[in-house]
Amino acid sequence: MSEYGIVIMSHSKDIAQGIHNLLDEVAKDVSITHAGGDEDGEIGTTFDAASEMIEKNPKDKLLAFFDLGSAKMNLEMAVEMSDKEVKVYEVPVVEGAYTAGALLQAEADIEVIEAQLDELKINK
Repeated sequence: MSEYGIVIMSHSKDIAQGIHNLLDEVAKDVSITHAGGDEDGEIGTTFDAASEMIEKNPKDKLLAFFDLGSAKMNLEMAVEMSDKEVKVYEVPVVEGAYTAGALLQAEADIEVIEAQLDELKINK
């Protein structure tokens, strides 16, 4: 089992849950947590949800994926407040999380995962 987990942050609770569901199909042994929407269940993100998502994941090393700007901002602030080692990736959220999940499930080295994610990098 991998020493890494995955966190997913989206502006939509349905998108975050959907990505999590998709990853469950290829990464059954990977610890995955997600957050989406604001405190009213509407479109948005919150620092509190990002922090809770990070802390709920049982792994101390996390690969983090997000959809849009304020999700990144809240995620990065939560990372700064956490004692966990979290790397935030600027890649398409579905493709990046799926790639990481499948490779973690296959017990690929983190260097291999990083190389694959680097090929997906975009400017968000």
